Amino acid sequence: MADRLVIALAQLNPVMGDIAGNLAKARAARAEAAASGADLVMFSELFLIGYPPEDLVTKSALEQACRAALDELARETADGGPAVLIGLPWKEGDKLHNAFAALDGGRITGVRFKVDLPNYGVFDEKRVFDPGPMPGPLSVRGVRIGLPICEDIWDAEVVECLAETGAEILLVPNGSPYERDKNDTRINIAVARVTEARLPLVYLNQIGGQDELVFDGASFGLNADGSLAFQMPAFCEEIRLVTLTRAAGDWRIEPGAREVLEEGLAADYSACVLGLRDYVEKSRFPGVVLGMSGGIDSALCAAIAADALGPERVHAVMLPYRYTSEDSFKDAKACANALGIRYDILPIAAAVEGLEASLAPLFAGTARDITEENIQSRARGTILMSISNKFGAMVVTTGNKSEMSVGYATLYGDMNGGYNPIKDLYKMEVFRICALRNRWKPVGALGPDGVVIPENILTKPPTAELRENQKDQDSLPPYEVLDDILECLVEKEMLVSDIVARGHDLAVVQRIEHLLSIAEYKRRQSAPGVKVTRRNFGRDRRYPIVNRFRDRLAGPYQPDASLAPEVAKGLGDGYDG
Repeated sequence: MADRLVIALAQLNPVMGDIAGNLAKARAARAEAAASGADLVMFSELFLIGYPPEDLVTKSALEQACRAALDELARETADGGPAVLIGLPWKEGDKLHNAFAALDGGRITGVRFKVDLPNYGVFDEKRVFDPGPMPGPLSVRGVRIGLPICEDIWDAEVVECLAETGAEILLVPNGSPYERDKNDTRINIAVARVTEARLPLVYLNQIGGQDELVFDGASFGLNADGSLAFQMPAFCEEIRLVTLTRAAGDWRIEPGAREVLEEGLAADYSACVLGLRDYVEKSRFPGVVLGMSGGIDSALCAAIAADALGPERVHAVMLPYRYTSEDSFKDAKACANALGIRYDILPIAAAVEGLEASLAPLFAGTARDITEENIQSRARGTILMSISNKFGAMVVTTGNKSEMSVGYATLYGDMNGGYNPIKDLYKMEVFRICALRNRWKPVGALGPDGVVIPENILTKPPTAELRENQKDQDSLPPYEVLDDILECLVEKEMLVSDIVARGHDLAVVQRIEHLLSIAEYKRRQSAPGVKVTRRNFGRDRRYPIVNRFRDRLAGPYQPDASLAPEVAKGLGDGYDG
C-alpha cells in the first residue's frame, strides 16, 4: 500500500467541443506533471469536451470522438508516467453518463458516473444525462480514491457510500460556475462532507468563460479535520502539485500555498473580464467595437474590454446627435484616452434624418414621441453592426441589469451586440465597480493602471440623451430605489406587500413589477452576458413572454401618468423604451 501520493491538479480552461485542443492541453499538463514527479494528474468535470455541453452532448459523433480521444490518452499512460483522472461523456448501453475515467498502465482502469444530476438554476443535466449508480472507490496507484463528481458532494449520500465502501481520500472534479459569494458556499459544503466522512477532500474546479457562465477555479483542499490545506487562485489557470501522506492509517494533505481570493465587487469585475475575454477568444473575433456615449455603462464596458483583450483590440465609437452634450464628448474622449483604445466620432444626423424622411408620409399628423427617440438608437446600432461586418470585430452591448429589468433599452438599437459584460450588474453596482477599477486592477488584466474612468462620468446624472435635457430619473425612480426594488423582485421573488414594508411606495413597486414583466420579450432577444448574481436573466430566471399575472395582494394598481407614461398610455408589451 502506498503511503504517499503526489497529485497534479490541472485547473485549466477547456474550449467547448474542441476535443483535439482539450486533449492537447491534457497531454501538456501530464508532461508537466511527469517532470514534477507527480503520481497522478487530475482534470475537471467533462474536461475533454468542456462544461456545460447542454444538448451538444447528445450528438453521437461527439461521444464517439471523446471515447477515441480517451483511448488514445490511455495508451499513452503505458510510458510509466502519471496516471490520469479525466472527465468525459460516456455511453453505457442506451444511457449517457457524466463520467470520470482513470487511466494508467496503458489502459482505462475504471470509470465512475455522476449520481446527483443538478436540475436547477443554470443546470439542466437531467435533460441530457442519466444518473449513475452509487459508486465505490477506484484503486489508483495503490490508493482507494472516492470520485464524487461536483453535485455529488452537495448532499451526503454519495460521499457516505464512498466512505462506507473503503475510500481513503476524496477527489472531486467540478464544473462550478462563479456567482457572488459562491466560494464560501463551496467551502461550507466540503467541510460538511469531510466532517461526516472523516476523509481529506481535494476540490478541483474548471476555469474560464463559457457563454454566460464563468468558471472561477479557486480549487482547494481540506483535511479530515476540516482545516484548509491549500487554496488555488481564482480566475486563472494553474497546475498545482498536492502531496498526500499516510500516517497511522490516515491520509493527510500536506500544507500548501493559500492564495487570497478576490471577493465582492472585485470578484465580479474579474468574472466580467474573464467572461468577455473567453467569449471573444473562443469565438475567434479579432477584437471588439462599442458605442462610447460618455456615460458610465459604456465607460465600464470599455475598461472591461481593455483589461480582457488589451487596448489595441478595442475600438470605441462616439455616435453623436443634436442632443449629445459637450460633457459627453469630453468624457468619452477622456475615457478612451485613459484606456489607450482607438476612438472615432461618427455623427448620426444624416442617418436619423434620412429614416425620419422615409417615415414622414406615414407619420404625418402624429406628434413626435418615443418613436423618434428610438430611431436615434437604431441608427447607432446599425452603424456599429456595419463596422463589425466590415472589420470583423464583435459589438459589445452595454446595458446594465437595471435597464434590462425594466425595458429601458431599444431593440435593434442599443441592444445590438454579440456580448454584454455588465448584463448582470445593477446600475448602482456599475457606479461602485467603476470607482473600484480606478484604484485597482485585477491580476492578469491587460489595460492600464490608475484612473481610467473620468470623475465626471461617475458624478453626472445618467441620461440616454435622446431628447433635450433628458435624465433617466425623469421616468424612473432614483437608481438606489429602483435597484433595491429590482433585487427584491428578481433575486428574492418577494411579495409586493413585503417590498412596500421595506419603505417603498406601493404604486412605484407595482409599476416596476409591471415593467419587469412586459420587458421579458426584450430580454429574450438580448445578447448573452456574464452571470455574477444568484439569478441572472436567461439561465436562472425564465419567465413566459405572454404573461398577464401581477402581484395585486397589496392592492389594485393605479398607474401614475406623470411617472409612467408608457403604462398610462396602455402600450403594454408593445412599449419599447
